[in-house]
Amino acid sequence: MKKIKAILIDDESSSRNSLKKRIMAYCEDIEIIGECESGEEGLLQIEEKQPDLVFLDVEMPRMNGFTMLQHLKNRNFELIFTTAYDHYAIQAIRYSALDYLVKPIEVSELIESVKRVKEKREQHLPKARVETLLYNLMDEKMLHHRIAISSLDGFQFVPIYDIICLEANSNYTEISVRDKSKITVAKTLKEFEELLPASIFIRIHHSYIINKNFVQRYIKGEGGQVVMANGKILDVSRRKKDLFLKSIL
Repeated sequence: MKKIKAILIDDESSSRNSLKKRIMAYCEDIEIIGECESGEEGLLQIEEKQPDLVFLDVEMPRMNGFTMLQHLKNRNFELIFTTAYDHYAIQAIRYSALDYLVKPIEVSELIESVKRVKEKREQHLPKARVETLLYNLMDEKMLHHRIAISSLDGFQFVPIYDIICLEANSNYTEISVRDKSKITVAKTLKEFEELLPASIFIRIHHSYIINKNFVQRYIKGEGGQVVMANGKILDVSRRKKDLFLKSIL
């Protein structure tokens, strides 16, 4: 199988060397074709060498990873961010269905990230994820954040404020959207609970997460029920009742 050509961009030589050693030892499908110590150098090497994959440090002096991406004309590559801490932009990265690794990088997480890159390449998925990330980062108030939902033929980008509710269905989640469509995703409800902003979304039951803005009515009961804007009637568990009522009253 043809190797994936990668460039490493990180201002710290120790971080680059550490990542390089791990890639060489555990990721035989990756061929490192370049190393850069700045965003400016990264711009030149990406345009010149046309990599399949870029490992990009979030924080670098003068030009950070996001600014570098904004200056790129060609973003036709897969991307894995690296960061030394739980960066403020991690949520935006996750919304855009992009990968990131927190330093010091664990071998198991590196292997999983590379595996996901290979799967995306094999499925020839669209690379609009970088554009989505930059769009989200520009919107500080998060009024137009979109979540990238993967499907068999690519990604569907849905504004999170259009999501009415999410329902668990085994290892899948069914997402009801304001335009009355329904999307089935191979992710658990727990994964979405961690991804979506808690200021808007609340888990009311082991099977349901709802957008509080779309609650039309609450029906009293042992746990009670909520009537959503799309007409769905969902149970509230006894254990979640108090938390739910406090969040909407």
